[in-house]
Amino acid sequence: MKTQHPAITVDSGIRGGKSCVRDVRISVGDVLGWLAQGMTTEQVLADYPELTADDIRACLAYAAARENHEVRLVATA
Repeated sequence: MKTQHPAITVDSGIRGGKSCVRDVRISVGDVLGWLAQGMTTEQVLADYPELTADDIRACLAYAAARENHEVRLVATA
């Protein structure tokens, strides 16, 4: 399944349906986790040469778009 971000795909048969980078079995969560741990883009690219700088930016854009999607929960009595 395509997303609004062309480099990000979702396939129920790959990584349990997680959002992944161009079907390479590296999830958006993987990339975000590496960056959150302090890896630089250059370090991620060196460790995972199948990724591009554009892929990393797509992961960030995808996460930002999901974060901006407002969900309101209503408590019931």
